Amino acid sequence: MTVKTSIQGFPGIGEQREWKRTLESFWRNEINNNEFEKKMQTIRLSRLNKLKQSGLDYIPVGDFSCYDHMLDMAVMFNMIPKRFASAGEAGSLDTYFAMARGTKESGACEMTKWFNTNYHYIVPEIEEAWIPKVTYNKPLAEFKEAEEKTGIKGKPVLVGPYTLLKVSKGYPEEQFQNYLDILVTLYAKVIGELTEAGAEIIQMDEPALVYSLDDKEMDIVEKVYQDIHGLVPGAGLLLQTYFESITDLKRLAHFPVKGIGIDLVHDQGNNAVQLKEFKLPEDKILALGVIDGRNVWKTDLETADALTAYLRSELSAKQEIWLQPSCSLLHVPVSLKHETKLSSALQNGLAFAEEKLQELQLLKYQEKTTSWKAHQEKLHDFRRRYQNFTQVEVRKAKRNHSFEERFPLQQKKWDLPLLPTTTIGSFPQTLDMRRARTAFRRGEMDQGQYDRLVKKKIDRWIKLQEDIGLDVLVHGEFERNDMVEFFGEKLDGFAVTENGWVQSYGSRCVKPPVIYSDVKFNRPMTVKETAYAGAQTSRPVKGMLTGPVTILNWSFERRDISREQTAFQIAEALQPELKALEDNNIEMIQVDEPALREGLPLKKEDHAYYLDWAVNAFRAVSEQVQPTTQVHTHMCYSEFNDIMSAISAMDADVISIETSRSHGEIIEVFEENVYDKGIGLGVYDIHSPRIPPAEEMRDIILQSLRVLPPKLFWINPDCGLKTRTEEETIAALANMQSAAEYCREVVAAEKK
Repeated sequence: MTVKTSIQGFPGIGEQREWKRTLESFWRNEINNNEFEKKMQTIRLSRLNKLKQSGLDYIPVGDFSCYDHMLDMAVMFNMIPKRFASAGEAGSLDTYFAMARGTKESGACEMTKWFNTNYHYIVPEIEEAWIPKVTYNKPLAEFKEAEEKTGIKGKPVLVGPYTLLKVSKGYPEEQFQNYLDILVTLYAKVIGELTEAGAEIIQMDEPALVYSLDDKEMDIVEKVYQDIHGLVPGAGLLLQTYFESITDLKRLAHFPVKGIGIDLVHDQGNNAVQLKEFKLPEDKILALGVIDGRNVWKTDLETADALTAYLRSELSAKQEIWLQPSCSLLHVPVSLKHETKLSSALQNGLAFAEEKLQELQLLKYQEKTTSWKAHQEKLHDFRRRYQNFTQVEVRKAKRNHSFEERFPLQQKKWDLPLLPTTTIGSFPQTLDMRRARTAFRRGEMDQGQYDRLVKKKIDRWIKLQEDIGLDVLVHGEFERNDMVEFFGEKLDGFAVTENGWVQSYGSRCVKPPVIYSDVKFNRPMTVKETAYAGAQTSRPVKGMLTGPVTILNWSFERRDISREQTAFQIAEALQPELKALEDNNIEMIQVDEPALREGLPLKKEDHAYYLDWAVNAFRAVSEQVQPTTQVHTHMCYSEFNDIMSAISAMDADVISIETSRSHGEIIEVFEENVYDKGIGLGVYDIHSPRIPPAEEMRDIILQSLRVLPPKLFWINPDCGLKTRTEEETIAALANMQSAAEYCREVVAAEKK
C-alpha cells in the first residue's frame, strides 16, 4: 500500500499579511497593475516553495486568489453581471474588483459564508444574457508557473461544477440541469488543457456533496462526472469533499474519477463507518482527512494513526492512500513561530498551518521517532494543564415578560419616531486609532493617554450622529480590535494570539481567539466607553456586545466538550455585563449574533438540535434584564427562510438583518412568513466603498414596508462600519437618514 501526503489548500495571506498590504496598496492606487501582479506572484511563489520544502507529495496550485476563489471561478467562466460591462475587459483586474467591491454606478456581487465557516465568498450570478466561455484558464496558468518557477508539478484545484452551480444565484431552479450541462462543457475545456499540460491529478472540490442529498440529486452529480469523463477520458480527477460526511459514499466511490477525498474529523464518524461497509475499488485513490483543517489543536498522532490503520485493514494492498487535513488550511493561521507571548504550555497544544504540514509527515512514516514522541508529550502536557471543565446546567432560558408586554413599555420609555434610524455598532477604525492601540499594547502609551484618545473619538462621532439626525446612537467601538477578539481578551478561558490571522473576506483578516478552558466573567468589558458616550447626548445610546453563538463560531473552539456546553458557558459569562450596563443607565443593548445562521449544520437532520441550543444560549444572555430594556441583535446574510421560527424564538426586541447585497431578496421571505417583532433590514452595503444614493435606499425601505408593519420597522446599514472611511460613512449615513425621513412622510400620508 502506497501512502502519500497532500493538502487541499494553504493560506494565501503570507506570514505577515503581505498579501493584505499589497491588495490595499493597489486599491489606494499606490501601485499599478504590473506592480500588483508582480507582488502577488512573489507571495504565491514563496508559498509554493514553503510547501515544497515541507515534503508534501502533492502540492495544490490554483488555490491562491487575489480576492476570493469563487470570484475567480465566476470570472473564469464569464459569469460577469451586465452591470459591470463598463468596468473593463472580462478578465481585467478592474472588472474583477468591481464585482467584489462595487463601483459608483453598481452594487457589488452578493457575499455570504462558505458553507458553515467564517470565510466569505462572492456569490456567482448567472444572468439570462450569460455568454458561457472560458475567459482565462487560471488553474492552467498557475500550474505552468509552478512548474517553470519552482519545479513543482502541482495538483490543480477547481471548485467542482455541482458545487459552483449550487452556490450561485440568478437562475430559475427548473433550469439547474440546463446550466449544469453548460458548465460541464466549460469544465471539460479547462480540465482538458490541464491534462494536456501534464497535470496528473486535478482536485475537484465538491463540498455540496456533504449536504443531505437524495438519490435524484446523486443521479445529477453522477451524470456530471460521467459526462466530464466522456469528454476528457484521460483526466485524473480527485473528487474532494469536506466539512461533513457524504450521504452515500459507496455510490460516490464508483464514480468515474481517479480518487475520492473525505473528511474524517468533522464527519461525526459516518465516513469511516461507510468505508467499512463496502469494498473500495483498488484503483481508486483514497484521500483521508485525518488532521483538523479548521481548528488549531495539535493532532493526537496515536488516535489519527489508529483510525487510518483501522481503515487500511479493509483496503487492498494495491490501494494508494493520501493523508490530508480535513479541508483546506485556509481556515487556520499560517505559523506558530511568530507567537512570542502565548505560554509555552499553551503552545504545546497548538498547531497552525505550517505545523500541520509537519504532522502529516510524522503520520506518513508512522515511526515512533523522537519527533513523534516529543509531539505527543507536548500534547499530553497541554491537556493535563488546561483541559479542565466545569459542567454547566443548560436550562431553558426566557425573559420574564413576553414581547407583547414589553413593546408598549419600551415605546413609552423611548418615544422614538416612526422608522427609527440607527447603525449596527462600529465606526471607521482610522490609522491613528489603530496605531494608538498598537502603542498601548506595547506599553508605549499609558492608560490615561489611550482613554483620552478614545473619548475624543467618541465625542466626535456622537456629535456627527446627532448632526446626521440618527435616532439611536452608538459609541463607535474605537477601543475594540475585533468583535470577538475583544471579548476573548477580557473573558477567562480565552487566549489571544499575536499573529494568528485568518482571511475572512477580501483583504479583511481576523484573529480568532482560542478557547482553551472554562469561560468565565472577569470584569465589566464595555461599560466604561458606552456609559461615557451616553453621558454626552440626550439620545439613546446602545450598548454593544457579541453574542455567545458568534463568539463560539468565530473562535477556535474546544473539541473535548460539546459546543452547546461552551455556548452556554459564554452566555452565563455575558449576563453580568448586561446587568452592569443597566446599572449605568444603558438600557438599549445589542447582542450581536451574525454567525448564528452560519453555524447551521450541513445535514438537515441536525438543524433542529443546533437551533434549539443556539437560540437558548442567546436567550440566556438577556433573560434577567428589565422589560423596559430593549434588546437588539444583528444577523448577517439573507438565507433565513428556513430558520424564521428560530429567529422569532430568539425573542429579541429588535433584529437587524443584512439585505443590501442580496438586493432585497429576503423581503420575499417575509411575504410568506409573519415576523411580529422589531426588525431592520440593512439598506446599504458596508462591505463596498460605494455610497448608494438616498433614492436607492428609499426603494428598499418602501419595498420592505409592503410586507412589514411600519411600527416595528427600523432603518440601518447592513453591518458595522469599521472598514469604511470617515467620508464614505458620513455621506452614506446622511443619505440613509434622508431616505428614512422621506419614507416617514410617505407612511404618514398613506395613513390619512
